Amino acid sequence: MAYRGSVRPYVNFNAKHDAEILHKAMKGMGTDEDAILMLLTARSNDQRQQIKAVYKKAHGKDLVSALKSELGGLFESLIVALMTPSVLYDATLLHNALKGAGTEDEVLIEILASRTGEQIKEFTKVYKKEFGGKLEKDICGDTSGHYQKLLVILLQGSREEGVDEEKIEKDAKDLYAAGEGKFGTDEEKFITILGNRSAEHLRKVFAAYKKLSGSDIEDSIRGETTGNLENLLLAVVKCAGSIPNFFAERLYKSMRRAGTDDDTLMRIMVSRSEVDIRGSFKKIYGQSLYTTIQEDTAGDYQKALLYLCGGND
Repeated sequence: MAYRGSVRPYVNFNAKHDAEILHKAMKGMGTDEDAILMLLTARSNDQRQQIKAVYKKAHGKDLVSALKSELGGLFESLIVALMTPSVLYDATLLHNALKGAGTEDEVLIEILASRTGEQIKEFTKVYKKEFGGKLEKDICGDTSGHYQKLLVILLQGSREEGVDEEKIEKDAKDLYAAGEGKFGTDEEKFITILGNRSAEHLRKVFAAYKKLSGSDIEDSIRGETTGNLENLLLAVVKCAGSIPNFFAERLYKSMRRAGTDDDTLMRIMVSRSEVDIRGSFKKIYGQSLYTTIQEDTAGDYQKALLYLCGGND
């Protein structure tokens, strides 16, 4: 796999050596936060799991519990997130989004619109194992209407593959007829096409749609739908176009308003650090992700995020 992300597997990796550095950083009076954050942001998620296993063997205790007892605040949350296997991280985010009163729809939308079919199937399994419930059942208990239907379709993780040339024109016409071309909206059509076709097929459909109707599919969705369904459809459209751009926009919005949305900032920096975030951010906003984070955060939390970011563009 080619790594474009800022966090890559560390070349001369030695789990035993790393476990000892972390042990020393937490021993005695005070904690060496720098040693912890520099080490963990420079290892891939798989490598962190190996360090965790070696640490337990050497010291008879759980590394994450040890870190939690030494750290606090946003910095602690970020380090714990980095130490979580990525499939379990997604499953936990979804669990937290669904449990208790209210639903964090933003999290459901972000994860289900952006993950691959394989990732969706994996975290669905882990969700059941960890939390004892079925993800689909829990989502259905918390959502309703066409929004719920589209979430369930995405949850199957079985988008079609490739481009079906025969269907491009028809899909574009069907979308037009379901929205702009009629009074009222046929949401089912939107859901079926956007929920099941492959990303490359959808890109061609959206181009054909623009030719046909003179407007972007995003504008039509905004005009025809509202609320969570609108947000989910827009996320699916954006992810079909470019997943890195989708995340760059979310990162930008998490920081460029009164008060930083640390949950979103952290979630994306952790889940995307091994993929790609910086390039799109600079391209779209003309400023570096690094300096944006610098202006919006502080302390060890900031330092760790900047290491995850990798560098200043």
